[in-house]
Amino acid sequence: MDPVLLEVMKSMLTAVAEEMGATLGRTAYSPNIKERRDYSCAVFDARGEMVAQAAHIPVHLGAMPLSVQAALARFDHLEEGDIVVLNDPYFGGSHLPDLTMVAPVYLEGRLLGYVASRAHHADVGGMVPGSMPLARELYQEGLIIPPVKIQAQGEVQQAVLDLITRNSRTPGERLGDLAAQIAAQRIGIRRLQELAHRYGTDTLTTYMAYLQDYAERMVRDLIRRIPDGAYTFVDYMDDDGFGTTDIPIVVTVRVQGETMEVDFTGTAPQVTGGINAVRSVTLSAVFYVLRCLLEDDAVPTNAGIFRPVRVVLPEGSLVHARFPAAVAAGNVETSQRIVDVVLGALAQALPEVVPAASQGTMNNLTIGGVDPRTGASFAYYETIAGGMGASARADGLSGVHVHMTNTLNTPAEALEYAYPLRVTRYALRRGSGGAGRHRGGDGVVREVELLTEATVTLLTERRRHAPYGLHGGAPGAKGETLYFPAPEETLAEPLATLPRQGEAIVLPGKVSFQGRRGARIRVVTPGGGGWGKPRERNV
Repeated sequence: MDPVLLEVMKSMLTAVAEEMGATLGRTAYSPNIKERRDYSCAVFDARGEMVAQAAHIPVHLGAMPLSVQAALARFDHLEEGDIVVLNDPYFGGSHLPDLTMVAPVYLEGRLLGYVASRAHHADVGGMVPGSMPLARELYQEGLIIPPVKIQAQGEVQQAVLDLITRNSRTPGERLGDLAAQIAAQRIGIRRLQELAHRYGTDTLTTYMAYLQDYAERMVRDLIRRIPDGAYTFVDYMDDDGFGTTDIPIVVTVRVQGETMEVDFTGTAPQVTGGINAVRSVTLSAVFYVLRCLLEDDAVPTNAGIFRPVRVVLPEGSLVHARFPAAVAAGNVETSQRIVDVVLGALAQALPEVVPAASQGTMNNLTIGGVDPRTGASFAYYETIAGGMGASARADGLSGVHVHMTNTLNTPAEALEYAYPLRVTRYALRRGSGGAGRHRGGDGVVREVELLTEATVTLLTERRRHAPYGLHGGAPGAKGETLYFPAPEETLAEPLATLPRQGEAIVLPGKVSFQGRRGARIRVVTPGGGGWGKPRERNV
């Protein structure tokens, strides 16, 4: 193995995934993809093992490989020019709005590998606009797509496009985003073929395997530096939206030599509401933590990272739900808490390395209705930033997307242009980070005014249980969401019975309701936890 060529191949393969993402972001139609960059792209070898992933969305890290495996299991042989699409969380997906495409890459009849992309489509049907409802089962969350060919031997399958767009409230937007995703697949195919032309097919495939072996060696070396032992931690989900509260996620991390076991035995059974996580989401969260501990950016992100780690997931639990449990919030909220518990366990072994808890929620806000300017339906979806946990090295960052989300915000100008909404306030939530030798980062305050009647859905966490501090650091401030009724608005259920804070109504963490024109929704996000005792702070 030539170490110089290994580095070149790592950079080249990662660049393929990065260019796929750039293509998808530039050509997408919806603000959620083109502005927030809610997508991921990756390259796989001929066995369907990941060899490179762009620095996109962490929650897709462990999930996309399972989607590729599901596509290969469904089709014994994918032809050149085929593209498979799927979103089923129980076949490697995360939640229904995330559509994954998988395409084989051939050169002169020889299979080189696969390219895959995953993008969050702002509406794929279901109970409410945005397809992130308070649901009791998967069927209520939107269109379920098993692995099917959206392109066959180079020909786009119009019937599949029609099926997806017909089930969406925003068919034009879906059509544009699907076309962008297909374009990203084609770019990935072309670039991987060019690599094979340049270096030779045998060299390319050989170094794909070398890169996975290299990542495995780096992870084993990392685990060897963690003291042997068993480290247990528990944290709680606030609620499931249907009355079940304080839902525990328990993890025990066992380290022995160069191997690690991450055991979720003791975690609560799956619940009625959609905070259930499927296996692929939990694996993503675990491997994200492991990748973060590999501070060296030179280590490639690929299947080799997974090899030294065994994950124990009790079937039918909150972290390994059985079909047809609702899972929309498992991907966005429970994944964040899984990261918190795994980091909490490892903080006992690596006190100077692991940071305090970050905000621990994505603060999902979905608003949908009919745009009075065009008469067409709209569906706005956004995750909202918060505080990062402090560490032994520094204060936490303020107003950032943390852990399992790596998206941007929707700029106020883009939001107001695309939707009948107005951003009336957007600011840091000063003082919300936990005190400590190093302070946690502050959350944000984001307030949106409705310019038309619309359905509002919120899926949030850390409203009951604050982000924890470490080593004497204080917890971050909990989040809250307020609804300011429109002038002379007559409140209906569920708003009529909720508590008030001055003129505002305090919304539960998970709720769906009809908002009136002129009403405002204010999302106040959590701060990060502090690290170390406050009296030790120098400034």
